[in-house]
Amino acid sequence: MNALDRLAGTIAARAAADAESSWTAKLLDKGPEKCAEKFGEEAIEAVIEAVKGDRARLTAEAADVLYHLLVMLQARGIALDEVLAELDRRAGTSGLDEKAQREG
Repeated sequence: MNALDRLAGTIAARAAADAESSWTAKLLDKGPEKCAEKFGEEAIEAVIEAVKGDRARLTAEAADVLYHLLVMLQARGIALDEVLAELDRRAGTSGLDEKAQREG
């Protein structure tokens, strides 16, 4: 089991926890819209660090982005395995071809 699988499992377990004892539960209790907002905030912070070129800060912000992505997915009932299956489906397909397929 890799770190993302462990984190997704922890987030799923914390979804049922008391919001007073778990930041994850507290965030999930605020609903999917708040989870999406937090994901967006963290993504912007990662972009800022990428532009600045600070490797350590970007690494830390990227970890925050992954955490908040998994929380957002949990809020909408989407498992990490579903996202990984989609990535597997796209493997070997040109990014340009994949985009054209989505756009119809």
